[in-house]
Formats: sequence, structure tokens, C-alpha cells
Amino acid sequence: MSKGEALSGIGKQGRAARLRGVVPPVLLLIVVVLALFAGKYDVSPSDMALVVWSRLTGTPSGLDSTVETVVWNVRLPRVLAGLLVGASLAAAGAVYQGLFRNPLVSPDILGVSAGASLGAVGGIFFSLPVLAIQSMAFAGGLVAVALVYLVGSAVRGRDPILVLVLAGVAIGALLGACISLLKVLADPYNQLPAITFWLLGSLASITRADAFSILPAVLLGLAPMVLLRWRMNLMTLDEEEARALGMETGRLRLLLVAAATLMTAAAVSVSGIIGWVGLVMPHIARGLVGPDFGRLLPASLMLGGGYLVGVDALARTVAQIEVPLGILTAVIGAPFFLWLLASGRRGWQ
Repeated sequence: MSKGEALSGIGKQGRAARLRGVVPPVLLLIVVVLALFAGKYDVSPSDMALVVWSRLTGTPSGLDSTVETVVWNVRLPRVLAGLLVGASLAAAGAVYQGLFRNPLVSPDILGVSAGASLGAVGGIFFSLPVLAIQSMAFAGGLVAVALVYLVGSAVRGRDPILVLVLAGVAIGALLGACISLLKVLADPYNQLPAITFWLLGSLASITRADAFSILPAVLLGLAPMVLLRWRMNLMTLDEEEARALGMETGRLRLLLVAAATLMTAAAVSVSGIIGWVGLVMPHIARGLVGPDFGRLLPASLMLGGGYLVGVDALARTVAQIEVPLGILTAVIGAPFFLWLLASGRRGWQ
């Protein structure tokens, strides 16, 4: 192949990559618009725009109060929360997959979901208010990952990534046993249904305050991912290669894991356990824009947010009762995971 042909091939690949990079924002816009109008109560585009404009400007809309309630207090908060939760889980998944050099890991690999679940279940068990339950879920996720890191740091002379994964599995199993114990002890008429519903994941009772309450944690976790995006590319190399290039792999891994854990814990604290988003969306984003973390991160954010908004819209329209998000994401994510296994991709490369 001549030099001109090679350059032409590279140029075509670059144009194709840029074209695929347009897919995530376009899909996100389409899904958000459709989700705003999806539901049992019909709202016209003009009414939707009028409600938003009247709230922003403080002028009366002249519409029925039911329309304003549906738009301002139900659909907009759910769309906003879906964007934040989905984007957080997908970004955390992209980081975890890069750090562990494996596209088959997800944000709960270090026990963050199990810790958040135990915190929330404990709050429900003791009949605490909603804010306290969310706070305990958030704290539980952070404490679980901190415990995993303490266990992992105590084991010397072995592959640190393997040690962290095994410690996460062990701690997650222990926390899962504690959750099961609380479910056995819970009131079967009041507490147990609430615990079960929370563990399945939902945005049904989300409010604007809930969505905005996790925004600082999401932004704080996202900041080091953006600032260290080029270093993240080096972390996908083998441990020895990254260190040979001057990387402080231990400190950088701790910082990025803390950031991903912070985002995951914040998302789980308001939505409950929603699986598969952090596994599936980063993999799709990698297929669209490539492995460069500078492009992978925004693509994962948009795909994750759009995906969860779309699943939430489906959850409130597909049946007479609202289907928990954890069920729908598992129905969609499990076949994708099986296809991933069948494709034979066993390593990061």
C-alpha cells in the first residue's frame, strides 16, 4: 500500500469516527423530547413550552393546574434525574472498565451498590425520613468501597487489580447477607414492600430537590475524570508499562475510583439499584467513538443519560402499573452481556 493510500484510509477512518460521534447527542435530544411527552396524561408541545416559560418568568400560564403539576413536578424532575443518574453510572462504568482493563466490569464491582443498598435498607428498617434514607445510602456506598480498599491495601505482593476485585466480591457478599437479614426482620406489611421496591430501582417518587441534591457530588466526581482524561488512557496499559511512563498508578487509581464511587453512590442514593447501565453504555460508546477517554467520557455520559431517560419513559407507559427500572434494564442488559461473552472478548484489547 502506498503512502497516499494509507493517509486516505486514515482520513476516512477519522471522518467515520467523527460521524459516529454525532450519534450520542442526537439520540439524547430525541429521547429527552419523547420522554417529556410520554405518559398517561397527554400534554401538547405548546402546553409544555408554556408551563416552562411561565415558571421561568414567574408569569401565570393560564393552564389547568393538573397540566402544570404533571409537567413541572413529575416529568421534568424525572427526566433531569434520569439524565444525572444514567450519566453518572455510565461515566463510572467507563472509568472502572478502563482501570480494570476489562469491558465486562460495572460500577458495583467494588461493592458500592451493596453498600448503598445496606444503608438505604437500614434507613427504611428504622423508619427514617426520605432524606435520611438517601444520606445513609450515599454514605453506605462510600464506606463499602473504602472498606474494600483497606482490605486490598492490606494484601501485598499480588496483582492489585485482582485483589481489589476479589475484595469487592467478598465485601459485597457480606453486605448482601446483612441486607437479607434486615429483610427477614422487617415488618412484612410496611417495611418489606418498601425495601423490595427500593432495591428494584425507580424514579417514580423523584423530586426536583432530589435531583439537585446529587448534582454537587456528580460534578465533584466528574471533575477529576475530565481533568485526568489523558492519564486515564495510560491507565488502560499494563501496570508495568504505565509505571515505566512515569505514572503514579496507585494514587491515580485511588483518585479515579473515589470519583467513580462518589458518582455511583450519589446516583444510587436517589434511584435505588439500577443495574447494567454502567456495563452496557460505556461499551456501546467505545464502539462508537473509540477507546480514547477524552471522547469516550462525553459519549458515555450522553448515552447513559439518554438510555435511562428512555427506560424510565418506557417504565411508566408500557403497563398499567409502573415497572421498576431494575427489571427493564436487566431485560435489556442481560442479553447484551451474553452477546458480549459469546463474542469472545476476554481482555481489554
